[in-house]
Amino acid sequence: MKITIGRKDKADFPELFLKNISLKVDTGAYTSTIHCHHIKEIIIDDITYVEFELLDPSHSKFKDKKFNTKNYYRKVVKNSFGKSEERFVVQTIIVIFNNEFPIELSLSERQDMKYPILLGRKLLNDRFIVDTSKVNLSYKLKQLNLKKKEEI
Repeated sequence: MKITIGRKDKADFPELFLKNISLKVDTGAYTSTIHCHHIKEIIIDDITYVEFELLDPSHSKFKDKKFNTKNYYRKVVKNSFGKSEERFVVQTIIVIFNNEFPIELSLSERQDMKYPILLGRKLLNDRFIVDTSKVNLSYKLKQLNLKKKEEI
């Protein structure tokens, strides 16, 4: 059974130490995207990694922490202005609607955008139905479950 998701919500990314991070559902995008800066390839002990910092200092959830992973690839994607650009894509986990899903995130500098994360069709397909009249359905479910736990 598919889960109904609204046009925007909040989710957790435990491997990236992000909780309740705002996101926008983007059915026009195939790959999901996360806002990063200082994105570059590095070599450690003859192994190539992609290194990046999540968000930027102006964001309330910025932690000034560098991440690196060897589990990545490069992909040409069209940005929000229709221009093709090459991006790094990393694999991680998203927790939404109290479920963990594997997700691929393209790394992009999105400081001028309102939402630091866009969820694309690759994650949405066969899992979610988008209702654009709704918002924060997963976050509301999470808050309800936390309240129930407190009552026990």
